[in-house]
Amino acid sequence: MPKRTKIVATLGPATSTDAIIEQLIEAGANVFRLNFSHGNADDHRDRAEMVRRAAKKLNRYVAVLGDLQGPKIRISRFAEQKVQLTVGQAFTLDATLDTDAGDQYQVGIDYKALIEDASIGDILLLDDGRIELEVTETFPEKLNTVVRIGGWLSNNKGINRLGGGLSAKALTDKDKEDIKLASELAVDYLAVSFPRDGADMEEARSLLQQAGGHAHLVAKIERAECVANDDTLDGIISASDAVMVARGDLAVEIGDAELVGVQKNIISRSRKLNKPVITATQMMESMIDSPMPTRAEVSDVANAVLDYTDAVMLSAETAAGDFPVEAVAAMTRIIEGAERQPLAKRSKHRLYEDFTYLDETIALSAMYAANHLQGVKAIIALTESGSTPRLMSRLRTDVPIYAYCRREDTQNRVALYRGVDTVPFYADQMPPESITPAAIRILKGRGVLAEGDIVIITRGDYLNAEGGTNTMKVVRVS
Repeated sequence: MPKRTKIVATLGPATSTDAIIEQLIEAGANVFRLNFSHGNADDHRDRAEMVRRAAKKLNRYVAVLGDLQGPKIRISRFAEQKVQLTVGQAFTLDATLDTDAGDQYQVGIDYKALIEDASIGDILLLDDGRIELEVTETFPEKLNTVVRIGGWLSNNKGINRLGGGLSAKALTDKDKEDIKLASELAVDYLAVSFPRDGADMEEARSLLQQAGGHAHLVAKIERAECVANDDTLDGIISASDAVMVARGDLAVEIGDAELVGVQKNIISRSRKLNKPVITATQMMESMIDSPMPTRAEVSDVANAVLDYTDAVMLSAETAAGDFPVEAVAAMTRIIEGAERQPLAKRSKHRLYEDFTYLDETIALSAMYAANHLQGVKAIIALTESGSTPRLMSRLRTDVPIYAYCRREDTQNRVALYRGVDTVPFYADQMPPESITPAAIRILKGRGVLAEGDIVIITRGDYLNAEGGTNTMKVVRVS
């Protein structure tokens, strides 16, 4: 089996052809992200169709992830397109200023509630933290600030507050329209930007269901208040189907010094709560215009793999970079190298905890057997919803997990799960005594199993029923 950690590749102008998408899949991409912050509905329709054509041509299963823009708070525009701010100078954020009238001393803002949210002494971070402003005076329609860190500032850059706490709702009117688009495109995953709590995820789920969508929801963790304590974080994770460590805005709000520890905690909490987790943002940013990553980027990706993230994500590297295929190929090499380390294969996941559900008990029992019984070369999970292989993939192992399933939506969805490959399998069309031999025959044909190898098989008494896994078999191939 190839690499276990999956790769999410963002599509954009650099990757909007069938040929490039095919190359990305062959280089190791497993999930394709449609960024609703850029492009229009037709762009996203075309790219989703390209992904599905390429996957079908290559006989692969890949997932499509739609990513909502969320309430990104931004400044307006400058008459001269950009200005240079110097340390110590006064600068005003004015909600009444004309949209294109910004200058050296003031600029408009598109989020008027920022003025109500801000207090004297607050630190506002612009352009992903490259510019820092300290609030010195507040007025009904503007904020006076002093520049603490200066530099060039251009149109429409984002604003964050150090420590978070801005009142902007997670779902904007644009997001609600994009949820309908996501349903139309039948995306496999839908990422919700800037959720504050589990209730925001439930609102998104309700809107998606009303639109007729069936995507699994990904919570993007990027507000400081979401990681202030484990109870709040766990509430968001529990209300979601997967999690993304969205390190851009998160790092701006909590500070760079806190990011690594918080990232590790999000990954750990997500795995403990049996949810897949994606690590994202600037993982190989130098490859936007370079064919090789930096050593720091290699370490960043490898450490996320060793922390047992399910997936690592490329953003501008594949959406707009000069070397999109090379970026995916380099990430694949780094993943494979990290996964060869012994640390990537040792698991203590829930070793001393009780289980709640039958399928959870079977899944984790199968993984314990796979990691401790010599000769186990593969795990086969006969599944309808993908829940059992998802639970299995929470544990560290070097034994490949195969999700045998008849449903294409499940086959696409498990493309995100670490260490899980999918096999089309129609057990409902076979006599019961033929299912196990047929399942083993497929992996023998792929060269995964040989005579004398041991394979673990899980299934339910009632085929094609969700949540019904209640049986584990240990079989020696002969």
